[in-house]
Amino acid sequence: MLLAGKTAVISGAASPRGIGLETARLFARHGARVAILDLDGDGARSAAASLGDGHIGLACDVADAVACAAAAEQAIAVLGRVDILCNNAGITQPVRTLDIAPGDWDRILDVNLRGVLNLSQAFIPHMRERGGGSIVCMSSVSAQRGGGIFGGPHYSAAKAGVLGLAKAMAREFGSDGIRVNCITPGLIQTDITGDKLTDAMRAEIVKTIPLNRLGEAGDVAGAYLFLASDLSAYVTGAVIDVNGGMLIHG
Repeated sequence: MLLAGKTAVISGAASPRGIGLETARLFARHGARVAILDLDGDGARSAAASLGDGHIGLACDVADAVACAAAAEQAIAVLGRVDILCNNAGITQPVRTLDIAPGDWDRILDVNLRGVLNLSQAFIPHMRERGGGSIVCMSSVSAQRGGGIFGGPHYSAAKAGVLGLAKAMAREFGSDGIRVNCITPGLIQTDITGDKLTDAMRAEIVKTIPLNRLGEAGDVAGAYLFLASDLSAYVTGAVIDVNGGMLIHG
């Protein structure tokens, strides 16, 4: 088991078909105790209970720094320590540039980018005191290719910001033994995307993917596991593409 004796916090992990919960399940199977954070507190507690004994679910709005600090305090108190933080929470909105309202911009940036900062600030002092940890941040192929299928330009901007923030944190906290890396998924079939794709849309998208299929939550969970575990002990500031070849770049 790759995470035996480890503890992990995963944000945005209550959705039944989401990447976060699939990651929590994989981490638990590899021996980790997991704290699931989600805006839906009841959903977080139910998701944690589904993993078995020793896991917890906490309500947390990642856009609220005070809420993140409180969740960190609770998670550390219950788990005893936190070795891994997965900044997984995110939201999207399919609008064009000229249709982005100020409130839309704030909401998308607050959850997708500010949320990464808030939770990282909440857990890094604890990790630094313990002598290390692994932080994995969720970005997106839309940050790399200038737009996706379901995310507007403000989503791309937020996810590009995650890349820059994570790389800067990797450089700043490497001497403290804290690794910070990113995952950039392509189109993954989850609760967010599943009901919006027609069969015709799916067929057209698959034509652009060398591996000839859409991604599954488990594909991304595997990348999270690699970056969370000691298999990636000498990896920091990296970006792992999980897109089936949708975007291949140098």
